[in-house]
Amino acid sequence: MKRALFIDRDGTIILEPDDEQIDSLEKLEFVPRVLTALSRIAAECEYELVLASNQDGLGTASFPEHTFHPAHEKMLSVLRGEGIEFNDSIIDRTFAHENKPTRKPGTALFGKYMSGDYDLAHSFVIGDRITDAQLAQNLGSQAIIIHSKHTNSLTSEQRATLPIALETQDWRDIYDFLCLQNELQKLPTRTATVHRKTNETDITVTLSLDGTGKARIHTGIGFFDHMIDQLARHSGIDLDLEARGDLHIDEHHTIEDTALALGEAFLKALGDKRGIGRYGYYLLPMDEALAEASVDIPLEIPLHFTDNRTHGAIDFSGRNWLVWNAEFKREKIGDMPTEMFFHFFKSFSDAAKCTLNLHSAADNEHHKIEALFKAFAKAIKMAIRRDARNNAIPSTKGVL
Repeated sequence: MKRALFIDRDGTIILEPDDEQIDSLEKLEFVPRVLTALSRIAAECEYELVLASNQDGLGTASFPEHTFHPAHEKMLSVLRGEGIEFNDSIIDRTFAHENKPTRKPGTALFGKYMSGDYDLAHSFVIGDRITDAQLAQNLGSQAIIIHSKHTNSLTSEQRATLPIALETQDWRDIYDFLCLQNELQKLPTRTATVHRKTNETDITVTLSLDGTGKARIHTGIGFFDHMIDQLARHSGIDLDLEARGDLHIDEHHTIEDTALALGEAFLKALGDKRGIGRYGYYLLPMDEALAEASVDIPLEIPLHFTDNRTHGAIDFSGRNWLVWNAEFKREKIGDMPTEMFFHFFKSFSDAAKCTLNLHSAADNEHHKIEALFKAFAKAIKMAIRRDARNNAIPSTKGVL
């Protein structure tokens, strides 16, 4: 399947003036290093290039056609001279206040790319605004954000929930990243299906470690579904999980066996673990809670951190271990017993054969555990990431 780069124009390829309208040749100025980096991407990486730009009111009195085309055509001419040619050009002419579906982040003009001929999960939107990241989300793609004056509008929560694969100030980083992604696409996909059936539960888990965070979760426990969905979304794995358990007795068997099946699926999908990062850590703010996943914490020593912080670390070491420091004042959050949070992570660690180090403290009980699941997910994302240029097993032992 074909892959595409949907590239914004103003602020991404050419610098955007204060009046946000490039209506003369005098205003035409390229973003530093874009010509070198984009020419190498076009020559070396296997992506179709698509120009995707909002041009407010193009063709109206506020932005006449004859003022737009000279600078635009000059830009295209310079790009062609560097071997950069667009397969398609998508330009919306509406104003933001019109809220038209043709305007980014709307996808009305992207129909041909959503028909099934393109691998959108491994395509990227490159831009400098939140609308570019939102377009990526709406397309089922990933976003690369190059910093400009507009990037400051991105909040921490948006950064945590939108599919932003890279943020940078330098087009050279984009070239390095995309070439690496190109190499990663040549590696075999990492998938697994686990069916666990006992007298108490019947659970099927199918996952892809190289997904985009798509999830279909059903355990019969609403809050638990929400947490597993957070795990999939923020780790970037695709996950389909169906659990039927003896909920007429209580939630224990369903939660425990789901964790065991999920951990086993991770272990199976990781295989011999060649090329993975192995270690994962993350710092994630959520309202009054701060979720942090960090490595190099001695496992033998209980964790003692300041209040309102959630800490976690993961090591797919082949050895199961859990250090847990979290206390909950409520018996349940939603319909999930709080005592089962420890049991979930312990069972996952046992089945996935990984080391987990988790600490949670916050004022709000819901935020406390949700921040922990999100940090856990982000740590997993880091740990399972592959280095296409180094396919070695990340251990001096030669085996994990």
